[in-house]
Order: sequence, then structure tokens, then C-alpha cells
Amino acid sequence: MFADKLYHPVFQIIKEVSAENNLSVYVVGGWVRDLLLERESKDIDIVVVGSGIELATQITEKLPRKQELKVFKNFGTAMLRMDDWEIEFVGARKESYRANSRKPIVEDASFEEDISRRDFTINAMAISLNHQSFGQLVDLYDGQKDLQEKNIRTPLDPDITYSDDPLRMMRAIRFASQLDFNIECDSFEAIKKNASRINIVSIERIMDEFNKIMLSQQPGKGLKMLRAAGLLKEFFPELDAMHGVDIQEGKAHKDNFFHSVKVLENLCLNTDKLWLRWAALLHDIAKPRTKQFDPKVGWTFHGHEFVGAKMIPGIFQRLRLPLTDKMKYVQKLVLLHLRPIVLSESIVTDSAVRRLLFEAGDDIDDLMTLCEADITSANENKVKRYLKNFEMVRRKLKEIEEKDRLRNWQPPVSGNDIMETFDLKPCREVGAIKEAIREAILDGIIPNEKQAAWQYMLQQGEKLGLTPIKNRN
Repeated sequence: MFADKLYHPVFQIIKEVSAENNLSVYVVGGWVRDLLLERESKDIDIVVVGSGIELATQITEKLPRKQELKVFKNFGTAMLRMDDWEIEFVGARKESYRANSRKPIVEDASFEEDISRRDFTINAMAISLNHQSFGQLVDLYDGQKDLQEKNIRTPLDPDITYSDDPLRMMRAIRFASQLDFNIECDSFEAIKKNASRINIVSIERIMDEFNKIMLSQQPGKGLKMLRAAGLLKEFFPELDAMHGVDIQEGKAHKDNFFHSVKVLENLCLNTDKLWLRWAALLHDIAKPRTKQFDPKVGWTFHGHEFVGAKMIPGIFQRLRLPLTDKMKYVQKLVLLHLRPIVLSESIVTDSAVRRLLFEAGDDIDDLMTLCEADITSANENKVKRYLKNFEMVRRKLKEIEEKDRLRNWQPPVSGNDIMETFDLKPCREVGAIKEAIREAILDGIIPNEKQAAWQYMLQQGEKLGLTPIKNRN
């Protein structure tokens, strides 16, 4: 019995209304699952054998204060928002599908038929809200056992379940990743069999599930499942192409897919930032395109950071990811991800650190976090040496930043200053002077201060044969 867990006032009102109208009403799905897992959830799904909209309307009228109720007549559902709770009402229904469409034919059904169409057994449990059986668990497909055994399984034939609604394949892997569950063998084989049907699902819905995998505690588990099931190559071929190892003249390179997953897993120990996780996943995305074999040194991936940065906009556009600052952020980190590593392998000069600060700006800390996660060598001594060197780079970054203030740098002398001083219109000379000032600051020739930059501007102007207005006769 779970009557004591049904403390939200809406449950008691539903019990009263169901008794008055002789209705069968249940709370179902994710809220029940999370209750058994002792996870907090404020999304409640209510199923009634009858009209969900009529039940929602009656419930709303009985609430002690007015609440927002949204009705979706075309779908036969209603959404009640109470504070930060969302309560959805729907009538029991069953669905059938056409071969090439995810749009189902929906019909009224019994409660048992409604439960049977749920995606997984762990989501096919219900708790009665009826007066006589209030709080009783209804578990027709052993969902409670699957929760205990950490198992993802479909109530009915998995081949039909996934073929009918291919998005459920993504959801299965997402739940496995979020909950650290396993997917039952028959179910996983059905996903492999139906993988190509994911193409009838909109990319927006696919990426919604993908990002939930990326935000889970173990995204690597989900990514490996997506590749093993054959789903990844259907909607993210660039990432799938990273899998595999080539051997030539006895020399092999690392599997770049599993390396990228490992970098992501390392990163997840320190951050839950979605787009930083994306940068980790994509930092080596261009290695398949830049891979070459050199008999002297083995496999090389020269310029993969530049090619990878150029690939980012196309990937984001095709996957319907935001073409905003988030894309530019990922692109920047992919482009710069080798720079701190190079600094850690050599003597760190002030000039090199200034340039890194100048280019990374406020994203320097995230870049360093990504680069530290990129240390995946099996050689513990090598890892320790790299991490020690990274600490030195971090200290140098802090020292230079405190002294030169180059994070999100703005030139102390602007283009307008140069044009006004030398009475110029926009021209090549203005750009040349601006660039010379920037390089002088980055190389430590002059401090990042207006007076020093102004004097340097006058010197550069003189070299170009320019005369300041105040010095003209």
C-alpha cells in the first residue's frame, strides 16, 4: 500500500470525484517508478477509464484556489499546473500504427489495454486512486521486479513495441544511462533489428533524448549502447565513424570513439555543463577525416582541431542544435583543445599564455577542464606528469591574467582613436596599427595599458609614414 505516499491534495480530490462518478482512476508511469526508486518527481500522469478532460475539469473546480488548466482537445488530454507540480489527465486508450508513420490511430480502451501499451515494464506500473483500493500498486508486468533487477524490458513483444514507436529505442537507452540499468537481451536485439526506423522520428525528438543521455551520470554507457545498437550511425554518422582501429605496418592508432567517450566520462566527474560535455564528445570529431599514415611516425591526425571546428556548424544545423553562442562555444573549445596540452609539454612562455588567454577569454577555465579530461593514457606516470604540468600552466594563467587582464580583451586603443589621431578613414593602415598593438601586448613588449598603447600607436604610425594631426603644420 502506498496511500501514505499520496500526500498531494489532488490525489484526495481525485478519490472523491472518482467515487462520486463511479470512475476508475490511476496514477501511472514515471511518477510511480520514481516513487519506488525513492526519486523526487513532480510530474504526475493520471489515467481514467473515460474522459481525461472531463475529470481534469471537475478536479480543478474542487481545488481550494484557482489553478491553471490547459486543455488539448485534439489529444484528449488536460494539464493542471499547481505550484511546481504538473499533473496530466488522459483517458485510457490503445494505439495502432501504420508501417511508415509514428502517428498512431488512437481508440478508447480498458485500463489493462492502456497499461499494456506502455514503453517499459518499469513505466507500466500504476497506483489506484479509487476509493475502495486507494494506494494499491497495480503491477501487471513485473515492473517492480525489473526495478529491483535494474532491467529495461517491454511489457509486450519488443519487436512490435520498437517498430510501432521507434523513439522508444532512444528512451530505452536513455533510461539505462540515467538509472544505470541494463537492457534485456531480447529487447536490445529488437532495437538492433529496428534501428533504421529511427529515421521516421523527427531529429528534434531524437536529440531531446540524446541530450538527456549526455546529461546523465553515465553518458558513456548510453553512447556505447547507441553505437552497438546501430542507432548512432543513423542520426549521427560523424560520431559513429570515429569507431574502429586501423593497423598498418604493425602500427595502430587508438579507437577515437572510445577515447572520446572516456574523455567525456572524465569530464563528467567535474561538471554537468551540457555544452562543455558536447565539446568533450566532439573534440576529436575530425580525426577520421584527417587520418594519415606516416611510415616514420605511424598514424597522424594533423590539423584535426581546425577541421573539427569547421565541422561543428554543419553538425549543429543537421541535428537541430542551437545555432547560437552555444555552438560558437563548442566550436571554440574544439579549435583550442590542443593548446593547453602543447603548453604543458614545453617551457611555458608568458607570450604563449597571453595568446591562450586572449583567444579563450572567459572560457579558459572550461578549456582547461576539457584538456585535463583529455589525458587518458594507461601509463599512470605519464598521466601524473601531465597533470603536474597542467597545474603549472594554471598557475601561469592566473599570474598573467592578474597582471595583464587579457580575458575577453578589448584593445586599449580603438580603431576610431587611430583614425582620429592620423585623420584617416577606414583603411589598411588602421588595421595594421591595431594588429601591431595587439601583438605587442601579447608578446609583452608593452603593458596592456592605454598610455603605453598610445605611444606604440604613434611609433607604428611613424613607421607607416603617418603624421598625427596635432603635429601637422
